[in-house]
Amino acid sequence: MRLKDKVAIVTGASRGLGRGIAKKLAEEGAIVIVADMLPADEAVREIQAEGGNACSYQVNISQQEEVAALVAFAVNTYGRLDIMVNNAGINRDGMLHKMPKENWDTVIAVDLTGTFYGTQEAIKQMRTQNYGRIINISSGSWLGNIGQANYAAAKAGVVGLTKTAARENAKKGITCNVICPGFIETDMTVQLKEVNNGAAWDSMLQRIPMGYAGKPSDVGSMIAFLSSDEAAYITSEVINVGGGMIV
Repeated sequence: MRLKDKVAIVTGASRGLGRGIAKKLAEEGAIVIVADMLPADEAVREIQAEGGNACSYQVNISQQEEVAALVAFAVNTYGRLDIMVNNAGINRDGMLHKMPKENWDTVIAVDLTGTFYGTQEAIKQMRTQNYGRIINISSGSWLGNIGQANYAAAKAGVVGLTKTAARENAKKGITCNVICPGFIETDMTVQLKEVNNGAAWDSMLQRIPMGYAGKPSDVGSMIAFLSSDEAAYITSEVINVGGGMIV
């Protein structure tokens, strides 16, 4: 219970990776606000059924006033905000020369600008506490990936944003780190098992040196560590959780 009574927000946590992260933080004793644009009541019930403390909050992270209200809710309800996990994101894949401007704008607005809003609003509160943990979710695609110019640009921006936030706020007791998940088994990725009799799934596994897909709890465990006092001297890092797939 190394996060006992810490107050955490996890965005994009109604399902998939975010839900796994929220569950892990709750297992470690954190009070978790499960934030998502979609209703997150099911995720909250699952956490509570396992003895965790959680509540839901609907938010569009691309809207600054909504993110500010989310942080205010945490502070007004629980008195502080200790951990901010900016996980929410979308993708609108397509080759660069064919990409509609709308797809570029939408991904940047959610994946990069939304992460900026979450980081900024959380840090405003954390600076008053002289304590905080920011963990932003990027992707191995930040290094460049065919068909993902918008997504790669946004996730590269998340790395630069986080490293800058780390430098600016280190003396305030705030650490800021980036996680790059690899191929994680979620309700979305398992759909690949139905493509070409599982050939798409098998193709992904062949790219992973460890030979199997990760689980949301693998990412959640790293985030729980970075959120703890054990990681107080770790900041501005980009950490891959991908079984060796990301190099």
